[in-house]
Amino acid sequence: MRVLVAGSTGVIGAALVPRLVAAGHEVLALVRPGRDTGALVAAGADPVVADVLERRCLLRAVRVCGPPDAVVQLVTATPSVPGSGRPEVLRTDGTRNLIDAAPEARFISQGLAYGYRPGPGAADEDAPLWHEGAPRRLRPVLAALAESEARTLRAGGLVLRLGHLYGPGSAYAADGAFTRRVRAGKVPLVGGGRAVFSFTHVQDVAGAVTAALARPRLTGILNIVDDTPTPVHRWLPELAGLLDAPAPRPTSAALTRLTSGAWPVAHLDRLRGATNHRARTLLDWHPRHPSPAEGLAAELCPRINVSASTRGAGPGRGG
Repeated sequence: MRVLVAGSTGVIGAALVPRLVAAGHEVLALVRPGRDTGALVAAGADPVVADVLERRCLLRAVRVCGPPDAVVQLVTATPSVPGSGRPEVLRTDGTRNLIDAAPEARFISQGLAYGYRPGPGAADEDAPLWHEGAPRRLRPVLAALAESEARTLRAGGLVLRLGHLYGPGSAYAADGAFTRRVRAGKVPLVGGGRAVFSFTHVQDVAGAVTAALARPRLTGILNIVDDTPTPVHRWLPELAGLLDAPAPRPTSAALTRLTSGAWPVAHLDRLRGATNHRARTLLDWHPRHPSPAEGLAAELCPRINVSASTRGAGPGRGG
């Protein structure tokens, strides 16, 4: 299958491109003008130079290289710094342009599994997204997400809603932005840390995309997250311990809202976790690690986990 990957040089793209090549797909790796394509070529992909927001150039580039059988849209931005404008445009205009560039292709786009309206229990794919009552700076991100998902579904495509990404190149990598803040003692337990996180390893995303392409054309929405939604008050102190960092200090939601705004409160005290049951069933997909306790430890302290990962485990079932 000829697969066009938009966002091929990103955190997920770096894991996905070699996975698709290894599965026997012909990979067309979309890259913006001026980006280095050496790693993509070395991985076995054919670079296609165009910006998803430059509609005419994108359509021409896809026409020149030939129509793909599938398109994977990974050119998105998470709401860690919402409200800047470009992240929303990447989701809306980028998705529209990619669908128009290859209207007959299977389409897979990236969504968010932590955009659900706060509530009890882990959210399945039928749960509503958080629109009413969401922090003001988060609303444009969620509106763009909803538009991107709607376009994908109208095109008969598949939306993969991802949890908090960890693994190489992510904010939770050893040198990642969030990890650096934890090391510096700059991530507090806001309001008791009641937000529930569902994590997703970058390789699990690659595994889910590869599994979806290996099956008859799927449409709809799937949560691609680990097995164990975990509250911040559990995984954040554990992460600090792995990093030999200061224990996160408790702070009230009211004080955080006053000094830093509503988004940090939502992020650390209100987000809802998600369930992966539907993806496990439809894709026969399994996360590499069942919980953030195992996953983050394996990423940040691999030498400590060598014996645990090899002790009678046999072949893994990672995504």
